[in-house]
Amino acid sequence: MLIAFHKPFNVLSQFTPDGSPNRPLAEFGFPKNVYPIGRLDADSEGLLLLSDEAALNQRLLHPRNAHEREYWVQVERIPTPDSLRTLAAGVVIQGRPTLGCRAWLLDPQPEVPPRVPPIRVRKTVADCWLGLELVEGKNRQVRRMTAAIGHPTLRLLRVRIGQFRLASLAPGAWRELAEPERRLVLG
Repeated sequence: MLIAFHKPFNVLSQFTPDGSPNRPLAEFGFPKNVYPIGRLDADSEGLLLLSDEAALNQRLLHPRNAHEREYWVQVERIPTPDSLRTLAAGVVIQGRPTLGCRAWLLDPQPEVPPRVPPIRVRKTVADCWLGLELVEGKNRQVRRMTAAIGHPTLRLLRVRIGQFRLASLAPGAWRELAEPERRLVLG
């Protein structure tokens, strides 16, 4: 079984509470014996896969398999083309280089429903949405990458794994994927 879940803000990528005010996955009524494949931090949103198939974890997450994940990242200020090239070439975070990635300014900027609670807004500082396509997933990698080029992340949304897109799944909703959708995820 492979499940697509639109993980809302302030939800943990684990079934047990951790003592924080964040909600665990146990509150969303998933079938027994499924577990998250990878994770999204509590302050990140978007596509999270869950499965009862242990082999999928390695297949989808190990960088040598180059399995794509696409993120939409709302950042402070508008990055220059040079900043985007630096991001795409890979940056050093926590003393280690990231793999190269695809990085672009989303055009047109997406219309994303407001988050609850809303992001901080500074009237004198512009913000914009970037697209990032990665094949690795180090801890808080996207946030650290955008900070490394001087554009702190305000909001982070994973919109695609493999060729499967989050699409119209509402925050907090989930569904089991049909075989054609599984093929989109697994490539």
